[in-house]
Amino acid sequence: MLKTKALLLFSGGLDSILAAKVLQEQGIHVDGITFRSCFFDETQAKQGSKSADISIKIVDFSKKHLVMVKKPKHGYGKNMNPCIDCHLMMIIQASKIKGYDFIATGEVLGERPMSQNKRALDLISKEAGVEILRPLSAQLLDETKIEKNGLVDRSKLLSISGRSRKPQLELVEKYNIDWFPSPAGGCLLTDPEFSKRLKALIPYKFNENDTQPLKVGRHFWYDDIKIVVGRNEEENVKIKELSNRKDKIVELKNITGPTTLIRAYRGRINKESIEKAKQLTKHYSVKARDIDEVEYDI
Repeated sequence: MLKTKALLLFSGGLDSILAAKVLQEQGIHVDGITFRSCFFDETQAKQGSKSADISIKIVDFSKKHLVMVKKPKHGYGKNMNPCIDCHLMMIIQASKIKGYDFIATGEVLGERPMSQNKRALDLISKEAGVEILRPLSAQLLDETKIEKNGLVDRSKLLSISGRSRKPQLELVEKYNIDWFPSPAGGCLLTDPEFSKRLKALIPYKFNENDTQPLKVGRHFWYDDIKIVVGRNEEENVKIKELSNRKDKIVELKNITGPTTLIRAYRGRINKESIEKAKQLTKHYSVKARDIDEVEYDI
């Protein structure tokens, strides 16, 4: 008899690890699918897959995801996180992978106000055109055909709800899980400061490369020109790596200090913005701040 096979949306967080364990307990073969975008990657999923004892498939949907993030059909959460549209996109991508009996997620009813209420869960299933098993909250949700057809035993699925982590932590002990990440999550779109920087880009035409400097440095706008000042050597190196041929890089000559990126989103980099970048570069150099005259490499 062939084993039932489930494809689990897998972030590497505790809920997705536990969803894998609940299904494995029924003798179901579980593989994970995780996604790479401009705002999150597979790092946590790779670590979590060891705790869940599953293999994972990695899908890079950066370009499509960025298009959606700029104008999500179902809007944003507290910050720039379009969680409903994001989960919907993931489910649609997962449904294209053949060889599995059903798709599952680690979602918990009521854990996240925007994307894990019953209306949102039903909406995602309906718009994706795919039935989804949510093992951690299945007994609180409508019975799926997956359960009715005997692919899983509904009585062995769970009824977790809300934001308390107590039930999950009890399952950590039960399944002897020795590693799981903090609940903070790995999506930059939920971060208030990063979201503020991204929101400022929305009026402009921008691509994946433009999202990367948002992750480093101090950020300043001069009309339609962005200036990013590195905070340490690691960020200085990263800023240089992220620069393109239309950018300007400003550094102090013969004095230790930050690397500064100038990028125009409309028009060209002008003399005024270069002067502003020079001032910021000097200001954020402890050694140069009190020197009257300094030289720059541009």
